[in-house]
Amino acid sequence: MSMNSDASREKAATITAKLHRAGYEAYFVGGCVRDMVRGVPPADYDIVTSALPEQVQSLFPRTIPVGAAFGVILVVEDGHPYEVATYRTEHGYEDGRHPSQVTYSTAEQDVLRRDFTINGLLMEPESGRVIDYVGGVADIENRIVRTIGDPEERFTEDHLRMIRAVRFSANLSYGVHPETLQAIRKNAPLVRRISRERIREEMTKILTGRGARSGVEMLAESGILKEILPELVALQGVEQPPFYHPEGDVWEHTLRMLFILSESAPTDPRLAWAVVLHDIGKAVSRSEDDAGVHFYGHVQTGKEIAAAILERLRFSRSDQETIMALVQEHMKFMHVRDMRPSKIKRFIRKADFDLHLELHRLDCLGSHGMLDNYEFCRGKLDEFTVEELHPPRLLNGDDLIAMGFLPGRHFKEILRELEDAQLSGQVHSTEEARTLVMTRYGGLLPEPDGRKVTPS
Repeated sequence: MSMNSDASREKAATITAKLHRAGYEAYFVGGCVRDMVRGVPPADYDIVTSALPEQVQSLFPRTIPVGAAFGVILVVEDGHPYEVATYRTEHGYEDGRHPSQVTYSTAEQDVLRRDFTINGLLMEPESGRVIDYVGGVADIENRIVRTIGDPEERFTEDHLRMIRAVRFSANLSYGVHPETLQAIRKNAPLVRRISRERIREEMTKILTGRGARSGVEMLAESGILKEILPELVALQGVEQPPFYHPEGDVWEHTLRMLFILSESAPTDPRLAWAVVLHDIGKAVSRSEDDAGVHFYGHVQTGKEIAAAILERLRFSRSDQETIMALVQEHMKFMHVRDMRPSKIKRFIRKADFDLHLELHRLDCLGSHGMLDNYEFCRGKLDEFTVEELHPPRLLNGDDLIAMGFLPGRHFKEILRELEDAQLSGQVHSTEEARTLVMTRYGGLLPEPDGRKVTPS
């Protein structure tokens, strides 16, 4: 259930008001306060309170104990969940992500255990007064991402915070405080301890946000990228033919595509990852001779490397298939003008063709800038009707059997050729379809004595 920011804030305020009437403290906290200070409508509202989890549950009819051991309860109002967390301090981050001990505390102590000053603000819902124990308001004004307290401690407690620092910097167009950045560089190898799913989630938020290019650049400069995606770092210095790629090496080409992509953020995560992976094979397929620079087989090589990365980062099977198709098909746009009518129709009607076409546009704009083939495909999309791209099947397997053919693998070949004839405008009716099949495949019919004819 979606809800606009004003309605969401009103519902969240009713929760804090109910906590107040029961004698507990309650504030808005974290990203929603940061966004309100920035003048941006929050996507959601989190609440922190002095009430213990069981006290929160007793006050509200619909709750979900998603993290009761850590003091976190979801309160559901009109089908929308709001996170309500008890003030707490945390100790013993043995796995570099989760605390092994939680102690309930005060509002100030709760703020001091959080990650960054810009996320450490409290707000009184009724008055809108901001409570700032950590200098977060000043850091928002100065556009700085800074850890609360010692950055070494914050990143040792929770290694994911290093990637989150880059994400906030990229998405908000903020700088990273020098001490915070220095601690990231020092502790970057620790990110290998983070679950691959969490790495994928944070990387996706970087790639689909407004600062995708700067985020990837900062990941590289801080040393994080070589720990989580060394295949992408390997594109640095891989020079390309200047006629097609005046922008420079494959790394710069990829960054330019990310920059253009981010202008329409938020973007489809599958497209963002396809941008990152579409030329991933060039680092290992580059060759050079008297005729120039070549990347023979880079698509197939890239497909294999991309498949390993997507599996490593635990992408869903559906997302893997879509991203792999984008990587595998991206060079086909070079040949669209030479395709037969049936082939171009099959190409532009493929699943997620809008993503394929957009990847091609980004590929061109990130290099030579020529959009001829892009415009050609756009024109074909406008030209063809749905029926022309997906003509109704004139014959099926049962029809072929009724015509005397014996079932077999050749049925697929016959039906595909028949559809090609439809797409090319050679066949328009069932009778024409039967004639074509008998003309081209009549030799496969059984002999009069019933002997089966083996297709050649």
